[in-house]
Amino acid sequence: MSKENNNNTVVTRFAPSPTGSLHVGGARTALFNFLYARGQGGKFILRIEDTDKERSKKEFEQDILTGMKWLGLSYDEIYKQSERTEIYKLYIQKLIDKKHAYISKEEAKKESDKNEVIRFKNPNGVIVFADKIRGEVTFNTTELGDFVIAKDLETPLYHLAVVIDDFEMGITHIIRGEDHISNTPRQILIQEALGAPRPIYAHIPLILAPDRTKLSKRRGAIPMNEYGKMGYLPQSMINFLALIGWNPGNDKEIFSIDELIKIFSLEKIQKGGAIFNAEKLDWMNKQYLATISQDKLFTEIKKYLPQIILSLPQYTDERLKKIIPMFQEKINKFSDVKKMAEEKELHYFFEQPTYDKQKLLWKNNPNFQSTKIHIDKVIKLLSNVNENNFTQNTIKEAIWNYAETAGKGVVLWPMRFALSGRDKSPNPFFLAEVFGKTETLKRLMIASDFLP
Repeated sequence: MSKENNNNTVVTRFAPSPTGSLHVGGARTALFNFLYARGQGGKFILRIEDTDKERSKKEFEQDILTGMKWLGLSYDEIYKQSERTEIYKLYIQKLIDKKHAYISKEEAKKESDKNEVIRFKNPNGVIVFADKIRGEVTFNTTELGDFVIAKDLETPLYHLAVVIDDFEMGITHIIRGEDHISNTPRQILIQEALGAPRPIYAHIPLILAPDRTKLSKRRGAIPMNEYGKMGYLPQSMINFLALIGWNPGNDKEIFSIDELIKIFSLEKIQKGGAIFNAEKLDWMNKQYLATISQDKLFTEIKKYLPQIILSLPQYTDERLKKIIPMFQEKINKFSDVKKMAEEKELHYFFEQPTYDKQKLLWKNNPNFQSTKIHIDKVIKLLSNVNENNFTQNTIKEAIWNYAETAGKGVVLWPMRFALSGRDKSPNPFFLAEVFGKTETLKRLMIASDFLP
């Protein structure tokens, strides 16, 4: 009847219920189970616990599968509890036959309810179990009474289905959230009644919001697949999740998944709740963005550009590729590209900017005539730069001596503002290289013409 693990192979499982999306807490639980199994050369199982027919939804099941795939958490086997009814039926009958369970008459809450359930006969003892994180845990099970384990022979409830599945699948280590500690005594009682071996338990700390309340679906937790849509990289999310409640024992913070597999251990999981720090996630994602190829960055950035930018008169893929270094400096995730566009930080790259001529004046030189002289001088100097070698270095070399002599602010401010029309933008040498010689001179001439 059992598929008990007899060869000491480590077998872990992630067992979500499809009653909601895959969130941060579930993803981290899946990750810890994955890392431990892979690090021990064992097996990692995904089990969809969909016995709650009313609340389980196909779209949530798909969301879980999609999230696991996005994170790269491959599993060796997958099961659905709804497809295991006959197995549960055999075990329920076995418990009844051996007097560990009995059919109990219940008062029906409404006419359509069944008035019989199956209860576990509690031996009313003390349960002591070792937890890899919590240490020794003791429960007096008397207060649990005879608890319900099934609605009928074909409908097991959570505690029974979990124990049967863990036994059948040879689960050796149960790594789950600490909110499951209170479930453990009931499950151990059922294990003992079935003659099932006791798995090793590791109850990991809850993930907390910055205010130290539990991070949950109702308190700000974002579905895992939303992070993908927001432009976070799966490898940075894996790295980030691994460090919530676990520490490698040193100051290193950036790990590949292969490195995590090698060094992950249950002993280094902390007992206290771990804070979900969104700023840390942004920082970590930025580190990973710096490692991506320019081609990959271009493809992803373009995906997040609104159509209004792609439709601007000077938009070209070539010019977009030229400003990728700016994106690498400014964004933490790809959706920041969309935010930059919405805040008008990108329009001037692809169309002639409009602005008040007063803005061309350097704060220490509110003089139109001298500003015009400086812009005209920059035009003259840049006209002598070879169009085929119009780079930040050659542009800077052409005007730097003049800027130092006349004053960097009075020369470079109007040059930069003429090119961007923004109070804040990249340096004028970068902008000029992006636009090329022809467009740079055109914008500078327009600015000069604005001035009296």
